Amino acid sequence: MVEHQARRLVPPAQVAELLGIGVDEVVELVQEGHLRGMRVGSPTRWRIEHASVAEYLDAQAEEARRMALWRQSNAASFPELWGRRS
Repeated sequence: MVEHQARRLVPPAQVAELLGIGVDEVVELVQEGHLRGMRVGSPTRWRIEHASVAEYLDAQAEEARRMALWRQSNAASFPELWGRRS
């Protein structure tokens, strides 16, 4: 059980490298509830649930997709949306 837990908890530096952001930003994402993490060990160190990183990336991709669709719909003209009248 402990080995399974160790594999699914990763240090903020590893998450930061994966996301291309700073370690402080990773900790901030945890504190804001965007990532699931906890302080473990002695001395205590942050560890992030690996699954929450995948969920965060999926949510970011979905948000980007929705924003692209929103921008596309704002740029479309009415004839493009409902067809041209003859």
